[in-house]
Amino acid sequence: MSSAPEQEHLPEQATAAGEPNGHRTDAPVPAPAAASAAGRPVRPARPGSPQPLGARFRVGADGVAGTNFALWAGGAEAVEVCLFDEDGTETRCPLGELTHEIWHGFVPGVLPGQRYGFRVHGRWDPWTGARWNPAKLLLDPYARAVDGDFGFPIEVDGHVRDSLPAEVYGHVRDWPQQHVADTVRDDRDSAPYVPKGVVVHDDAADHDEWADDRRPKTPWADSVIYELHVRGFTMRHPGIPERLRGTYAGLAHPAALEHLTRLGVTAVELLPVHQFAHEDHLLRRGLKNYWGYNSIGYFAPHAAYSASGTRGQQVGEFRRMVRALHDAGIEVILDVVYNHTAEAGELGPTLSLRGIDNRGYYRLQADPRRYADYTGCGNTLHVVQPNVLRLITDSLRYWVTEMGVDGFRFDLAAALARSMHDVDMLSPFLAVIAQDPVLRRVKLIAEPWDVGSGGYQVGAFPPLWTEWNDRYRDAVRDFWRGALPDVRDLGYRLSGSSDLYAWGGRRPYASVNFVTAHDGFTLRDLVSYEQKHNEANGEGNRDGTNDNRSWNCGAEGETDDPRINALRRRQLRNLLTTLLLSTGVPMLVAGDEMGRTQGGNNNAYCQDNETGWVDWSLLEDPGWRALTELVSRLIALRHAHPVLRRRAFFSGRPQGPDGLRDLAWFTAEGREMTEQDWYAPTATLGMYLSGRDIPQRDERGEPVTDDSFLAVLHADPEPGSFTLPGPPWAAEYELLVDTAREDQSGPPGTRHAAGSACRVPARSVLLFRIAQE
Repeated sequence: MSSAPEQEHLPEQATAAGEPNGHRTDAPVPAPAAASAAGRPVRPARPGSPQPLGARFRVGADGVAGTNFALWAGGAEAVEVCLFDEDGTETRCPLGELTHEIWHGFVPGVLPGQRYGFRVHGRWDPWTGARWNPAKLLLDPYARAVDGDFGFPIEVDGHVRDSLPAEVYGHVRDWPQQHVADTVRDDRDSAPYVPKGVVVHDDAADHDEWADDRRPKTPWADSVIYELHVRGFTMRHPGIPERLRGTYAGLAHPAALEHLTRLGVTAVELLPVHQFAHEDHLLRRGLKNYWGYNSIGYFAPHAAYSASGTRGQQVGEFRRMVRALHDAGIEVILDVVYNHTAEAGELGPTLSLRGIDNRGYYRLQADPRRYADYTGCGNTLHVVQPNVLRLITDSLRYWVTEMGVDGFRFDLAAALARSMHDVDMLSPFLAVIAQDPVLRRVKLIAEPWDVGSGGYQVGAFPPLWTEWNDRYRDAVRDFWRGALPDVRDLGYRLSGSSDLYAWGGRRPYASVNFVTAHDGFTLRDLVSYEQKHNEANGEGNRDGTNDNRSWNCGAEGETDDPRINALRRRQLRNLLTTLLLSTGVPMLVAGDEMGRTQGGNNNAYCQDNETGWVDWSLLEDPGWRALTELVSRLIALRHAHPVLRRRAFFSGRPQGPDGLRDLAWFTAEGREMTEQDWYAPTATLGMYLSGRDIPQRDERGEPVTDDSFLAVLHADPEPGSFTLPGPPWAAEYELLVDTAREDQSGPPGTRHAAGSACRVPARSVLLFRIAQE
């Protein structure tokens, strides 16, 4: 297609006096003559409506069917919606109506399934942050389906790459002898190289599908989260038909659901499913962005995960997946990336927001050419800006009300909580969420940090929020590898992290406890590697953290040594048992329950292959199958006993006539720990959880009571002895779990008299239930 002619750069009136920075007044602007001059078909649009934003199919009062298009583009000079036929022929429809910086028009005859994009006209002046370029076809930020993928040839850049010779850009007029990297506009047409939005039909019947009575509505305290990747979880599953592997339909398949329900998890936390793009540097190395933390379409399910098609069919397939999970009693939480987009920094591609209103959508530095980067990904969305805040909240509400999801985990949430510069817990984003009648009722999880100054905010988010608790991760890892100087921090982490969350009405379930997550080692690799092995990522093993807090048990990587392998499996049992007995919300990572490995890669974000996928053949190994059964058993134990999923923090004070504490800590000698004991080096800790004084009531208003438990955590490499506390704590103890044993499927364990010394195997957890008299 021919490039945009010179007159498309900017109408003269944009730089008239009284209109600073080229921003227009809020009045209709005639459509540019460029479209017809370029020889492309032009189709008239009726005035339409500025609400809602995006593309909405409807039938008008006169019976004419078509689609209303509305785009907020502050400061733009003109907007065209571009329609694409099956052969790629483009028809431009100038949107001549402008209301409160929203360009809009109704185009008769545009039906669901139609592919489209926008071209936005305005001033090219990177020195002031203005980066309009009508040669670039832009994805609608409100597109609810996307067809195609980004290939990132040079045509998708809004600027000329200075690493390429001038002759590559023969169409660029008046090429300067020297230019700053991103300041010369590239007029090549990007339309053949970028995906298009798809008009989606609104089905009113679907809106009723997500009434609250259809959702599992699992209370936070009862939740067990399972982090998984739609593609990675299903790609190698032998019970899922091959054509459905890697898709939403694959996750909805009975074989996938059976594993989730057998484990007993209550929610899946899906790695990003918003439409995302692959970075140019990965494509040049023959890799792709596997995790998906590179969003470009906040309303569209990622099209590559659809088995049914990409012309809107992916929307229905995603909804059916959510319904299937709900029918199985499992909630759906989305990992969402509203902190940055796939357009990266000033040298990144022009795909959507940059070309619509760069200064409105992104945080810019004092030098407006450059982007404020609190994310490490080149840009940061300007969430303080009302229309950016609207984009995010509209997207969140859409996924709840029309797609049926039950909550969100916010990637780098501290970046969203920044006001002008600093993280602010009274920021517009957090304030809007707190008062929104839809969003304040769903599960909200913060990754409570970003990469900017002051970005680490663990424990600081307001009461509606739960948080990924990396201090839990670090303390548990360090204890089991023998690196904790004492057990003070571990005591807080096991009991709900009251030092972090016991303020402002927050509860123990504000802490999402995890030992592993998608980024970092898998659980098996955590006990098999001390150094990262990320060579396959093509970055010279420089990517990924070096702070792994791992221990390889005596050999780096896989080994045939049976002693080391037995120790590694015991350490896995220790870590998983600790996690599932801790107060707070446990989060597991898909495959950890069966010993999944990434070969020591602790940053497999670009490994869309067997490295990143769950290996279901591991369940053929009796040892790994036994680990899965242990996880299932521990989750069932957690569901059965409210003392293991408390809704209020422990008081630690004597209660009742016998003066028992609801939480007590014991040394290996069987006596309650003193202040000195907390500061002394030790590898053994006893945690007593009383079920007699749980501060909650059931639905009838009756007090909740439960069994009491004693957990003994012993990280010493040598066996030890633990004296079981005597009366009034207990008269007898029943052993339920011994992680020194690989097979936990036998009958209940032995009974031990209170006050007796119990042998504790090296590096093990013992869980006792207080026997009923």
